[in-house]
Amino acid sequence: MRHQTIIDIHDYWNRLRGASDAPLKSQIEPSSLGHLLPSLFILEKNDELGAVTFRLAGTRICDLFGRDLRDESFAELFADGHADDIEATLLGAMHHVIPTLLNATGYSTAGHQATFEIIVMPLRCENGCRARLLGAIAPSAAASWLEIVPLDFLALDRSRLLRDKPGQNGGGSNWPYTAVAEPPHGFSVVLGRMMSSLFSGVAPR
Repeated sequence: MRHQTIIDIHDYWNRLRGASDAPLKSQIEPSSLGHLLPSLFILEKNDELGAVTFRLAGTRICDLFGRDLRDESFAELFADGHADDIEATLLGAMHHVIPTLLNATGYSTAGHQATFEIIVMPLRCENGCRARLLGAIAPSAAASWLEIVPLDFLALDRSRLLRDKPGQNGGGSNWPYTAVAEPPHGFSVVLGRMMSSLFSGVAPR
């Protein structure tokens, strides 16, 4: 973790959970998050849609993508070659109650690109269910075009489980600790999709 927003929200989540694997969703107090709120989101497992979707998304995140993200699939923000991996990662973070850090590159149809840190952290409900994630997204560096020119899609660069408690091993599964994504498309293909979308009006994936 390098971005202060990501560090701060992870520290907040850690303080709330104490000796537990994850805090209760009822423990989240928006009033105590202050300047972090625009960069935060909450995801939920949506059985009706069969996907992990946005329940809430901060204004800065919606501005990054140029639309309200409520009820949209989080994985669908990513290029097709990574969407299934992202969905599996989110479900794994919920099931194994382990926070996960993602590094991704975002692309716009105007040819811009920027790198991001994304963190997702599990939340518990009072009856023991594990179907929500608290998360944040932050650019690795400031860019004047961000939040003005919408991102068209993200490409996963790397994912890492944040196992920071002794003996925390994902329940003995072989769920990977670290994964480095293989690019789903070469740069020329990505550029080609961007150019095609400019003429067709269809967002590339």
